[in-house]
Amino acid sequence: MRVYVPLTLSGLAEAHQGGELGAGPLLAYAVTPALREWYVSDDIEELEYAALNRAAQASLRLLAGHPEVPRRRVVVAVDVPDRGAAVDPDSGLDPSSLGEVRITGPVPLSKAAAVHVDSADAEEDVAAAAAALGAADLGDDDAQFTVDGAEDHDLMWFGVQEIPQLLG
Repeated sequence: MRVYVPLTLSGLAEAHQGGELGAGPLLAYAVTPALREWYVSDDIEELEYAALNRAAQASLRLLAGHPEVPRRRVVVAVDVPDRGAAVDPDSGLDPSSLGEVRITGPVPLSKAAAVHVDSADAEEDVAAAAAALGAADLGDDDAQFTVDGAEDHDLMWFGVQEIPQLLG
C-alpha cells in the first residue's frame, strides 16, 4: 500500500540521519474506502493525488506547531505492507480524517518511493497559511483564504537519492 507521511524539512533531516521515518505508530494518508467514497472517483491517480494533498495539509499543521522550521511542506511517499497501515473504522466520512491511516511499525527510509516538497517560491504563502491555520480552524473566512493559498502550490517530486540536496 502506498502511504503519504507528512513531515517538515527538519523531520526529513532526522529521518535521513536516522534511516527511518519513525518507529511507529505514524500518521499517514492513503487511498482508504472513506477517501474513495468522498472523492467519488475510481481513477487511482486522482485518488493518490487526493491522499498526497491530505498529507500536505497535515504537513502544514506540523509547520504551524513548529515556527522555527523552514516553511516548506514535505510529504514522503512510502510503500508499506497492507497489514502495516490501519484505518480507523470509526472515522467514517469525517472530513478531518479522510484518508488517514496509522502505520503500526517502523518505517525505514529505504522503503520511500519519493519525496514531495514545496518549491522555494511557495515559502511565503506556506508561512502565511501556517500562521493563519488556527484562525481558519475557528471559522475565519479570510484566514481560510490564506490557508487555501498554500494549496495553490503543487508539491515538487524528488527521488529519494535527492534528499541530501534538498537538505543542503
